[in-house]
Amino acid sequence: MIARTAVGFALACAISLVAWRARALSRSGALTAIIVGTAALAAGWSWGALLFAFFVTGTALSRAQRENKLRRTESVVAKGGTRDAVQVLANGGLFALAALASLVAPAIACMAIGGGALAAASADTWGTEVGTLSSRSPRLITTWRRVATGTSGGVTIVGLLASVAGGVFVGVMAWLVHWPPHVAVAAAAGGIAGALADSFAGAVLQSRRRCARCGALTERAVHTCGDVTQRIGGIPWLDNDGVNLLAGLTGAAVALMLAGHR
Repeated sequence: MIARTAVGFALACAISLVAWRARALSRSGALTAIIVGTAALAAGWSWGALLFAFFVTGTALSRAQRENKLRRTESVVAKGGTRDAVQVLANGGLFALAALASLVAPAIACMAIGGGALAAASADTWGTEVGTLSSRSPRLITTWRRVATGTSGGVTIVGLLASVAGGVFVGVMAWLVHWPPHVAVAAAAGGIAGALADSFAGAVLQSRRRCARCGALTERAVHTCGDVTQRIGGIPWLDNDGVNLLAGLTGAAVALMLAGHR
């Protein structure tokens, strides 16, 4: 395990450095990714392979038509395409904890928790990155009214299909690295459930703000027009990173429940 951890640390450093230089990760995001990656490899090569597959596909999708997506969402989202430490932890922290726990706890339970959490992050990432490019305006998942691109809780048909694909992708990868088939299926199901939970939480619970000058709904404390925005609903401290964490917890819980029936 010591040798594997050392190799994992070296690989995590190399990958995080490349991601930082490509502006996929901020400095804090890169440092946090090293910790998450090292933890995954310490648990085993299969854990590392899953995390690597998630990171590569998620990064590739987020960089596709990046400038176009930024133009569509910059007035709404609080953070851009470069992921910081909080975003890395929100998407990969639970997976890393499950990986470390697998060294001392029952492996099946840890696999289900880690796989479900990672599948939820993958489903959310795929859905967001693909859905943002949809030619149709998103609709709020709770009321089905049209909202601006980038609005939390907004969904498109193509985005929902991409979410399913993202969750299934992690499930397939789990099967390919020889995790038990029922755990792989549970992880995929957990991922889809987590992505749906993300949309509902984004629409209902996440803090919502409005720009007094232009009336636009946004997540930003200061809108792109320069005016300070006012909170109009949701839980004051719950931002998109918190919603992503809730999605991961949902994915982990669903996967654990399904895997536990075998």
